[in-house]
Amino acid sequence: MAPDGRSAAGGEGLHRPPENPAEAAPQPAPAPLAARPIVEARGIHKHFGHLHVLRGVDLVVAERELVFVIGPSGSGKSTLLRCLNRLEEPSAGIITVDGIDMLDRRTDINAARQRIGMVFQSFNLYPHMTALGNVALALRKVQGKPRAEAAERARAALARVDLGDRADHYPGQLSGGQQQRVAIARAIALEPRVMLFDEPTSALDPELVGGVLQAMRELRKDGMTMVVVSHEMAFAKAAADRVVFIADGLIVEQGPPAAIFGSPQHERTRAFIGQIARH
Repeated sequence: MAPDGRSAAGGEGLHRPPENPAEAAPQPAPAPLAARPIVEARGIHKHFGHLHVLRGVDLVVAERELVFVIGPSGSGKSTLLRCLNRLEEPSAGIITVDGIDMLDRRTDINAARQRIGMVFQSFNLYPHMTALGNVALALRKVQGKPRAEAAERARAALARVDLGDRADHYPGQLSGGQQQRVAIARAIALEPRVMLFDEPTSALDPELVGGVLQAMRELRKDGMTMVVVSHEMAFAKAAADRVVFIADGLIVEQGPPAAIFGSPQHERTRAFIGQIARH
């Protein structure tokens, strides 16, 4: 085994066990998947110095599934998403996306990331470029599309998030919700196999949230595989196939929304659901 935890033979992914196996309590098994897995994360650990943020997380997401990840602040939700596309390097574990070993040293990570769209809290749009320009730029720089083809695909992506009539507007001329929808369009224009959403509405005023959630509903109808970290519990209840509750870097409980929100089995889950119900 190489010092960094990867297999020295063949460049395979990380397999290092937790420093204290007793820390990683057994995780509840999810319901059988109805479709083939798109995302498989096994035994994911993440350390930031002495802080053990993820402590052996197993997450499998099926094709066309919408998985909603909930939990207290600091529980490791966003870190887990960032590990899935290697914006953060796991300290140990195995991650495959659409059959690609994301932790194999031989993997072209830039090519692999094209299969994974990600939308963040911040929009990260270029203020000097129109909505169309922001979306088209990703197609030209990431996929090398010719200018005309990039513009055509960018317009189609903007139309999918109901911004076809705002293509020539600059970010400063758009509301926060519209800017976030441009960010979604930029991600889906690359035709990813899975979309990751990290608190996509947390930076928005309440009246602007609806448009972003509607864009996500449309992606859901189109069969996009999605993993969503958010505090929009009403959206989770209405749209999610599965809700995953994380606390202290571990998956505590998971299941259909009706079960997690209506009759949670674990004390930690009940406490969290009760707390958000009071707010």
